Amino acid sequence: MIKEDETSRITLSGLLNFTDGLWSCCGDERILVFTTNHIEKLDDALLRPGRMDMHIEMSYCTFPAFKILVRNYLMIETHPLFPTVESLLVEGKHKVTPAQISEILILDKDNPDMVMDKLVTFLQQEPEENELPGNAEAANELESKSQAKAKAPPSLII
Repeated sequence: MIKEDETSRITLSGLLNFTDGLWSCCGDERILVFTTNHIEKLDDALLRPGRMDMHIEMSYCTFPAFKILVRNYLMIETHPLFPTVESLLVEGKHKVTPAQISEILILDKDNPDMVMDKLVTFLQQEPEENELPGNAEAANELESKSQAKAKAPPSLII
């Protein structure tokens, strides 16, 4: 019988073999996406050219990125509230992701004024209040799981 901790272990060698196997069997036109919040913790062998050819930083929303989102979602190039949004994003009292901005912009593409008003209200909130309705439940669930893990004995995977 195989113990659970033996079957769920991922080694660097196994990961490298897996990615190399995908490249060798799948031809030239494949895109693999890997994400991490801590690129500094990844082994250089995983990041070398040929395995990871492009590195893209997914940062918080900037004003130029915001303008692209507004153009894509609301089909507008400018709005009287743009300077307000720019100052709120640059001021950086708190950070918001492009996904958070998109969730607001998608509310009503036929009413840009209402959407822009909601966005400014969202950006003016205090950071702890600045949470989208759907994210509150997910955050509470994640916090519960995190607390449960904290009570479990620590484990080391090598």
